[in-house]
Amino acid sequence: MNYFKALLASSDKPDSLGYALRNKRFQIFEQLIDHNFPQSKAIKVLDVGGTANFWKDKEMFRSGRLQITLLNLEEEKNLPQGIQSKAGDATDLSQFEDGQFDLVFSNSVIEHLYTWENQQKMAKECMRVGKKYFIQTPNKHFFIEAHYALPFMQYFPKKFTYGILTKTKLSRMQKWDPGHARQYLEEIRLISHQEMKRLFPNARIYKEKMWGMNKSFTAHNL
Repeated sequence: MNYFKALLASSDKPDSLGYALRNKRFQIFEQLIDHNFPQSKAIKVLDVGGTANFWKDKEMFRSGRLQITLLNLEEEKNLPQGIQSKAGDATDLSQFEDGQFDLVFSNSVIEHLYTWENQQKMAKECMRVGKKYFIQTPNKHFFIEAHYALPFMQYFPKKFTYGILTKTKLSRMQKWDPGHARQYLEEIRLISHQEMKRLFPNARIYKEKMWGMNKSFTAHNL
């Protein structure tokens, strides 16, 4: 039962499987950072869609090695030293110069941009402003849809999914707020392996495995 609850819990919950997988992915990220940057270098990172909570307990940040700029629709306040926040749009990073950051990082954001055109814009901008990049997204064809924690839900009509989310507790053992459900159904466009390769044509694609299947993809040039 505990395993089932961990599977259904969102990835920002410390006892969830998603959280454990995210930590494993971050370990790989740290290894790639160590391989690409000198220990003495302060690395300027733009986190597109991230939060201070994600970084503040990471040893690589606490050591002072990473200087984080968060980019979200709204500016985040009361940040720890070493983290700043900017308001902006992932599809338009014109407030930043070409190659301004040593690395652009993004975790489960690019699938929330409504359209393929917007996803192309974000990918292009991330590659423009960052010398390196590490961009992750759930696999469109993993059998459990990542946002609703329900099997094959990405293949059903949105009207059907809306009913499941708002009228039952099948998704994460709770009924969704109708407005929240509508927003997710409008904004989420999951990405396949082939599409990820098209978005980042010169990238390596790290395939995160779960039960022998590809749960998510990370495009990087580290």
